Amino acid sequence: RLFAPYTVALVFTIACAWLARFWINDEFVGEQETLGQFVAHLFFLQGILGLDSISAGVWYVAIDWQLYSVLAILLMSFSSYQALIWLLSILSVCSLLYFNRSSQYEAYFIYFLAKNFSDSKIRGLAKIVLFGLGAVIAISSFQELWARNVLAWCVALALFIWGNASYPAVNQNNYDLKQRVLQAIAWASPRSYCAFLIHFVFILLANTIYIASGLDVHANGAMALGMMVLVVIASVIASNYLYRWIELPSTQWKV
Repeated sequence: RLFAPYTVALVFTIACAWLARFWINDEFVGEQETLGQFVAHLFFLQGILGLDSISAGVWYVAIDWQLYSVLAILLMSFSSYQALIWLLSILSVCSLLYFNRSSQYEAYFIYFLAKNFSDSKIRGLAKIVLFGLGAVIAISSFQELWARNVLAWCVALALFIWGNASYPAVNQNNYDLKQRVLQAIAWASPRSYCAFLIHFVFILLANTIYIASGLDVHANGAMALGMMVLVVIASVIASNYLYRWIELPSTQWKV
């Protein structure tokens, strides 16, 4: 389900970057992509192999796949959730204090995933681990503040508290502001992954037009802001079609 739009977004990015190179030769466009580079992206190995990313954000998909794979292997290897949580806790502390502070490990899984279980003992242990990790982050911040670790812990805490909450029911016959916001969230949420994949293409194209047309020489802030708005609009529209034409049909594929 996630692989199909990922592949289409990669191909679309390669095509747009190829067009952009006719007008400009800039660092953000990158070098001509190779077949090996593309294949490495298909197997989420570009970071491990030291290859440049074809599109911004694909490293996150690769890291997410690593985390999923490692967690799946650990779940199959441990019969006790308590032992698994303790192991993940040790790995997480090592990550926070060492691996997360060295750029050479950025291509590997460095994040901590936890899950709520119905067993009250497991949930209690997970709560202790979560706040214990928060204490480790706070103490290590006295040496050097890493905002991404603080942000990651805050997100984990928010998911722990509100992760099982659901949005209020959307009333199609009610058009007040709250209902409109809920409708917008309900529409955008399933398309957010596609928007994440496709937005870089429009940033690339907008920068190409901005530089190739000479607008960067005049430092026209209003024009730059207008193009940023157009990038957002184009990303939303493209993500809708990528979701409808690729992601939804791919859910029916049998692999």
